[in-house]
Parts: sequence; structure tokens; C-alpha cells
Amino acid sequence: MTVHFQNDMPDLVAVRRFLHQNPELGLSEFKTSDFIAEHLTALGYEVTRGLAKTGLVATLKNGSSNRAVGIRADIDALPIVEETGLDYASASQGLMHACGHDGHTAMLLGAAKALAERRNFDGTIHLIFQPAEENFAGAKLMIDDGLFERFPCDAVFGLHNDPSIPFGKIAVKEGPIMAAADECLIVVNGRGGHGAEPQDASDPIVCGASIIMALQTIVSRNLHAMDQAVITVGAFNSGKASNVIPERAELALTIRSFDPKVRDMLEKRIHEIAQGQAASYGMSVTITYERGYEPTINHAAETDFVRDIASKVVGAENVMELPRPSMGSEDFAFMLAERPGSYFLLGTARSESDPPLHHPKFDFNDDALPIGVSMWVETAETFLAKS
Repeated sequence: MTVHFQNDMPDLVAVRRFLHQNPELGLSEFKTSDFIAEHLTALGYEVTRGLAKTGLVATLKNGSSNRAVGIRADIDALPIVEETGLDYASASQGLMHACGHDGHTAMLLGAAKALAERRNFDGTIHLIFQPAEENFAGAKLMIDDGLFERFPCDAVFGLHNDPSIPFGKIAVKEGPIMAAADECLIVVNGRGGHGAEPQDASDPIVCGASIIMALQTIVSRNLHAMDQAVITVGAFNSGKASNVIPERAELALTIRSFDPKVRDMLEKRIHEIAQGQAASYGMSVTITYERGYEPTINHAAETDFVRDIASKVVGAENVMELPRPSMGSEDFAFMLAERPGSYFLLGTARSESDPPLHHPKFDFNDDALPIGVSMWVETAETFLAKS
């Protein structure tokens, strides 16, 4: 593996750790956005701010070609109390860069510097610094604010660090790589009473438990064995005392899928099962079903392009095909629905026991910074190669 930009490590690390120490939640990344804009303006980029409130696009043109490429980094943090004990740990209580977006931003800023200095391309580069990946679908909000009308892109690319993949490996996958993510709240409407006299009440806890068990049959009995989906009841809340039957129970679900027909079937069956189970207990349910992020689907030609770029940067022996898509979700899906492109993973594992993403002890592996910079510089310069 021969990775360039190692000499830039001090600056890259300083940027990454500053961002780590100053995390901000989605749509509130005001200081983060200011920091990014100052860096890019100093490098000679035309910076447009205010897309999706705190998002920005930095544009650099060179030569005469009309071709354009977009590269995206997410900039938001998570509402997690950090437990790393690092000297650059979060200075904002209850907020933390636990997903590595600080690293993503630092890599793209590093690439911005190299691209501006080298000017080894013919066309237009749009660097997209996107807010609110974690919660409010910032990618969609930027698109709704005219992202691709104002900044036309022939293709868009994004990456995510992955501490479960060996360091320096780059993982690619054509087609679905991340799942659609939907949410459902089921409220069981019972009738409260004394725990010693259950015959005089309608117990929503028993009904809720029955609904939970019946939901497990959707994937096992309604879904084709070759299709993929997950239904998880992540919260079951009801009652406060051992001798009181409550009035209601609440079930909170996350639903993951890839295929639109499967997605429709899951929603239909969840309604049918919840309503049917409740009716069998003489109760009713109130169901709130919300569709969230779309599945992230990589385009074939652009994924082949990323595979070639990765082979140049880390060597073909360090490029791996993902054996299966992730059931996690990613709002870069909305960009890939609008423009051709590809989303890939950068392995950052230090050891087999690395904390996973969204863990209070997670910390982005700074050694991966030059790899990310190299990927983005090579992506932009190759896509916009001078004729």
C-alpha cells in the first residue's frame, strides 16, 4: 500500500481532533460550518452556505470542461456522552462524534487543499459538506434546497469509515449497500385496573407481548428466503407498578429492507398483525408508520470506477467486495437516487476489539486520514481527467 499525503498528517490530525472536541447535532452545526467555510474560502473555493440550514458546497473550477463531480462528507455528531478519556474528547456535554463524521470532514478538507494546490483536473469539483445525516435526512434537505440544480454533478461519491473492516481495506458493492429505514409506533389501547383483578381489565401488556411475538413471523413466514428484512421492537413501554394494569402499552419498531415490494409488504403485515392480535384480546391499536431513509443503491459504472481508484490508492489486494449489504441506513441514498454515484467503506480497525460506531468509546482512527484524502483526490482528478 502506497498512500500519499502522509506529510499532511499533522494538519489533518489537528483538524480532525478540533472537530472531535467541538461536536454539534444535526441542523445545529453552526460553528462546524463556520470552521469549514473559513478553510475553504482561504483555499480559493467559491463557498455557498445555507443549504439545509447549516450545509455548504465548495466549488472549484479548472479548465474548460463542462463535466462536474460531487464529493460528500457528513458533518454532524450524536447525542452520546463520550467515554474515551482522550485529551481532545468532546467539550460539549452529552454530544459526541461517535460515528467518525469528524474524520470524514477532515479527509475532505485535506483533499480540498490538495486539489486546489495541484489543479490537475479539467471541470468542476463540488465538495458537499452535509448536515444532519444522523437524524433529519440532511441529504434530502439539501436536495430540496436545490443542491443538484444549483450545483450540477455528473456523479456523486461518498464514504464511511468502518471499524469492523481491517485497516486500509476499501469495501465496495454494486447495487444495495445500505437498507431503507422505517419506524412504527404501535399503541395498544387497553383498560386499566387492579393487578389482583385482571378479569375486570383489558391488559395491554399481555396484548403487546403477543403482538411482539407475532411480528417475528413476518420475516420468517411472509418473506421469501432470498429476500432480506429486519423488524426489531426496540422499545416496549407500559405500566409503573406491579399491582396496576395500565391503560396502554407502546411498542416502537425499526423496519429495514431493500426492495420496494418487500417494504410495502412489511408495512401491510405489521398493520394486519397488530390489529388482529389486539382484536383477539378485545382491544384496539393506534398505529403510526413513518417511512424514513431510502435504501442506498450504488450504480454499476460508478462502483467500478471506485474499485479502480481504490486499487490505485491501496492496491488491488486491499480492495474487497462486501459479501452482503448492511442493514444500517444512510441518507446518501437520496443523492444516489438523484445522480449516478457510489458509496463505499474505508476500513479503520485498530484491533478486533475496536468500539463500534455509535459507541461512547469510539474514536476515529487518524491513521486512515491520508487514505481518505488520497481516495478523494484520485477520484476527482481521474473523473475530471485532462484530455
